[in-house]
Amino acid sequence: MINPYMKIAKELANKNLQTNAGGPFGACIVKNGKLIGKGANQVLEKKDPTAHAEIMAIKEACQNINSYDLTGCELYTSCYPCPMCLSAIIWSNIKKVYYGNTKEDAKEIGFRDDFIYNYIENLSVNKPNNEILELKNIDRKETIKEFEEFANKKDKILY
Repeated sequence: MINPYMKIAKELANKNLQTNAGGPFGACIVKNGKLIGKGANQVLEKKDPTAHAEIMAIKEACQNINSYDLTGCELYTSCYPCPMCLSAIIWSNIKKVYYGNTKEDAKEIGFRDDFIYNYIENLSVNKPNNEILELKNIDRKETIKEFEEFANKKDKILY
């Protein structure tokens, strides 16, 4: 028997097969046994490469609880999250993710997360691949000024 929250994620993914709003991905977020957010991949419909199911679920959950902090929440997703979604999940303070399909399953149907994982891995050993993305540090003497002001700000809020 399928977990009831994974069933929601699966149904959202299945709906996308009918609507072509995005890839076959769905996700939902639960806090204390209550559904607080859900989302399906809407990349094609919104013409937004960041409109992944997990991101859409995070946005809805945050709006529904009026907070950027999803501490204590669990995320159910139809597929292992891509690097962007993993980052958003971590930034939102979700500590547990349940996923259905693997990243290898996603690769089998044509999704290209592997090259991003490889790019990030190469960055960690200081070997960026400029064919994928060129990163150049410029004008730090100017941009650091706001960081210095923030460091001294008495009413700053860290997140």
